[in-house]
Amino acid sequence: MFSFKRTYRGKVQAVILDWAGTTVDFGSFAPTAVFIRLFAERGVTITAADARSGMGLMKKDHLRAILARPSVAAAWETQHGAPASDADIDSLFEAFVPMQIEVVKEYAEPIPGCLQAIEELRQRGLKIGSTTGYIRAMMDALMPAAAEKGYAPDSTVCPDEVPNGRPYPWMVYQNMMNLNVFPVEAVVKVGDTLADIEEGLNAGTWAVGLSQTGNLIGLTQEAFEALSDQERTAALAKAETQLYQAGAHYVIEGIWDLPNLISDIEFRLARGEKP
Repeated sequence: MFSFKRTYRGKVQAVILDWAGTTVDFGSFAPTAVFIRLFAERGVTITAADARSGMGLMKKDHLRAILARPSVAAAWETQHGAPASDADIDSLFEAFVPMQIEVVKEYAEPIPGCLQAIEELRQRGLKIGSTTGYIRAMMDALMPAAAEKGYAPDSTVCPDEVPNGRPYPWMVYQNMMNLNVFPVEAVVKVGDTLADIEEGLNAGTWAVGLSQTGNLIGLTQEAFEALSDQERTAALAKAETQLYQAGAHYVIEGIWDLPNLISDIEFRLARGEKP
């Protein structure tokens, strides 16, 4: 019998970025507002925290996560006389898609520091991939609006284009094929949700969480900056803890810190470390 082991000691070749809360839409508000409106139209009041549960998942799975919350499940059963069925979820998703498409382009503003970080990464030779919880029809509305503002990744893969969305690794692997990069140790997955971290871990890549700009704090930039120093520190610490507990190798506040982080990952790769 023979055994053979290889260790990748090269450079990072690609980053695979989430969209809302990571590169655009500071605070990840586009899905939240639509979910609240969608349930209200079905006679069920949900909170922003309810709407944010399951963020990062494919949106039909996100609906399931919302309906799995005890308060929402009880409110739905009270209003409709029975627990939400698969047919109810299909109906909700069918209504959700055009509602999200209608508003998503309004949330295409790149997060501060995003464009500069992308430019620096590209100057270093890295390719830029992306994954999302949005289906392709939603991205067809968002991507041109983001491109007009300067953000256009080299590859975007949606959950309806692979067997399963997050936390499965298939969108990461499809990006790697689109970008023609390997091995997984040379790839860094970046996102603001726990599902992003799990996606990266399942793919075998480095997993980087973002604490300030995304779903876990869930504030606009203006609202975040209006917090007291103590409130900001506490909010960041809570988000950072959640991301590390999900398995993140690193947590940074925003994408603007990513280029510096790549240098540390490459130092670890050169020493023979793996994610």
